[in-house]
Amino acid sequence: MIKNYFIATLRNLWRYKFFSFVNVSGLAVGISASLVIFMIVSYEFGFDTFQPDRDRIYRVVTNNNMNGMQGYHPTVPDALANAVSREVSGLEQVVPILQFPIGTVVDIQIEQEGSKALSFKRERASVLFTTTDYLHMQDYQWLAGKISSSLQEPYKVVLTKSSALRYFAKTPLQDIIGRKILYNGLSITVAGIVADIAHSTDFKGQEFISLPTIEAVDQAALNSWALWNSSSLYIKLAPHVHTENIHKQLQALFAKHKPATNTYSETPSLQLLADIHFDERYQGVDNRTAHKPTLYGLLAIALFLLLLGCINYINLTTAQATKRAKEVGIRKAIGSSKRLLMVQFLGETFLLATFATLLSVFFVPILLKIFALFIPNGLNIAFLWKPSMLLFILLLVILVSLLSGFYPAFVLSRYKPIQVLKSQSVLTFGQSRQTFIRKTLTVSQFVCAQFFVIATLMMSKQIHYMLHADMGFQKNAIFTFSLPRDTTNTFRVQLQQRLQSIPGIKMVSNGFFAPAMESTAVTMLRYSAGREEHKINAHIRFGDANFLNLYQIKLLAGRHVLPKDSITELIANESFARAIGFETPEKLLGNTVVYGDREVPIVGIMQDFHTQNFRATISPMVFGSGLDNTFHIQLQAHDPGGKVWQKAISQAASIYKENYPEEDFHYQFIDESITQFYQKEQVTAMLLRWATALAILISCLGLLGLAIHSSHMRIKEIGIRKVLGASIMQIVALLSSDFVRLIFIAFMIASPLAWWATYEWLKGFAYKTPFSWWIFLAGGIGILLIALLVISTQVVKTAMANPVDSLRDE
Repeated sequence: MIKNYFIATLRNLWRYKFFSFVNVSGLAVGISASLVIFMIVSYEFGFDTFQPDRDRIYRVVTNNNMNGMQGYHPTVPDALANAVSREVSGLEQVVPILQFPIGTVVDIQIEQEGSKALSFKRERASVLFTTTDYLHMQDYQWLAGKISSSLQEPYKVVLTKSSALRYFAKTPLQDIIGRKILYNGLSITVAGIVADIAHSTDFKGQEFISLPTIEAVDQAALNSWALWNSSSLYIKLAPHVHTENIHKQLQALFAKHKPATNTYSETPSLQLLADIHFDERYQGVDNRTAHKPTLYGLLAIALFLLLLGCINYINLTTAQATKRAKEVGIRKAIGSSKRLLMVQFLGETFLLATFATLLSVFFVPILLKIFALFIPNGLNIAFLWKPSMLLFILLLVILVSLLSGFYPAFVLSRYKPIQVLKSQSVLTFGQSRQTFIRKTLTVSQFVCAQFFVIATLMMSKQIHYMLHADMGFQKNAIFTFSLPRDTTNTFRVQLQQRLQSIPGIKMVSNGFFAPAMESTAVTMLRYSAGREEHKINAHIRFGDANFLNLYQIKLLAGRHVLPKDSITELIANESFARAIGFETPEKLLGNTVVYGDREVPIVGIMQDFHTQNFRATISPMVFGSGLDNTFHIQLQAHDPGGKVWQKAISQAASIYKENYPEEDFHYQFIDESITQFYQKEQVTAMLLRWATALAILISCLGLLGLAIHSSHMRIKEIGIRKVLGASIMQIVALLSSDFVRLIFIAFMIASPLAWWATYEWLKGFAYKTPFSWWIFLAGGIGILLIALLVISTQVVKTAMANPVDSLRDE
């Protein structure tokens, strides 16, 4: 029986080759997108899910508040770990993690007998100071050495297998124990080797130096509450201990040891291990976070695309139902039951879905390359062959088979053998209902497509507005680079003079950060108006006499600050003046504010400009005189080929390397850094464009199939109309009118939905582009033109056919 079903299925798929192709194509597109998206979502949600008792593991983080300005930090004071071990009860493990405090890389040397030492560089996050509890928390598999004593003594290190093989090549693991490694000149002995973590994790440690090493180098280092040397602290609660209890003890500990010099409130908080990968507030420089709403949005897109493919199958299969009516009648006449017919038709769907899935698996590596910018680091094609992904593929095939095949199987199996064998003309049972369902499903497809089109256009309009809007300062043809921390003011002045002499450089300024940046630099100022005192948090910038001129920041009143090494005068922006009660900003001139511990006069008023992205409103800001480690360089404006700019940057790099041969020259253009403000929005817009293209492709494939079916069913009607004098254009209009009507209904449904969705999205921006009627009109007309282009390929062919061929016989 199964063999018979299989042969019959293959025959039917081959008999209706075009419709089989459309069905497989629609399903393959939806399944391919679903596989890639599920890989991304599964990978992101799989971070740090392998630790034993992970629901009891927390990271201690700190929240700072300075006069209403909230700060979030993943680090803690260096002394916290020892204090928690002594004074906090209810903990099973206390796991401190420290990094080398200076630089971004660690210099490593491996001593060799009779030859020159091998040199390596590792990222700072790869080399950690910690305890044995870290290895227990991460459930490392031990390969060599003794876990009990490996990190108990100073000057000991445990390596992962990959690090051990990198440093000692083909040396047996057991023979590596006892070898010496120099970390930034510090001699450390290898005490153990563990297997690399095979799971997704935000813990990037590859080499673990014993924490007592820090105490051996500096006894006071781990007892200071004022030092924050990239210290992290993880704790594992004992069973049945509540976080509220631990939180209260931590708060008491912070209050007890708060340094007297702190002018802001500092409170600890507990962050569950499962939340670390998704909480952007505590993102460290070494870690990447994922955005849960974006992942859920991706799942929604995958579901929509999958449903579009299933809708195609349902529409085309039910439309083709009448062609298989006699087959159903004959099968029922010779004894087949309704249940067996449903099994056969569901089997056909399962076979087709399986073929589409295999085709999708073939496309996955291609899609991963196409979407390389959006794929998280560490995710590759090997992830597809994990047991969880294979199970998902199997469930996906079953789900697609049921969604696509159940209703067509139900329709086909209901035909009555007497009616279908007596005359094909009586096959009107359920046709109106089936037609209504097909139209409803087609409208649903184009609602999705229209929604994606309008949402994509609106999002692209907002991104274009943010990237090209006037931010209140010059951002083109300007790049910045920074010097090491120990640079003197005398050297800064000398370097500035050398840079200014380079052909192609128009102006050079030395100072603080650029006018706009992703992070914030805020200071608290006080202003007294009689008995009333205003405390205001203001963004701050400082620089030399060229800074405001280089960025073309307009001075509305007053004068520039006098060039000095420290801030003795301030220029305030319009928002600052209004924030402390001056409706006319110019009236602030001559008044003084308290900056730090001294009174500073306001000598100028500058125009408002954006210091952050367009999500935030323009904030109060002040500017003062001073030098810092950042150079701001304005290039000559006109350089069509870019050769002058490249030469100027190359010469600046050469000057930098002359003085800092060990350092890399890193520079960034201001307009590029501002573009990075909206990286997430641009990624989302790009994904929406792809989703839109796929939705239109799937919908148009189904529309083409329905157009072919409709033309075939009305071929005799068309022949009669042509004989009676109907023109080709009249027939084309007749055949297209039903589809145009469905697309119009879809547009009317999708427009308010897209408006609501984009309106909610735009709420996240303080400055936004207005809604434009042409966005909706362009989206509707665009979809209509694409649909007409698709169906015209079949409709025009049918309209131009010779009526004699269709009316020759009955």
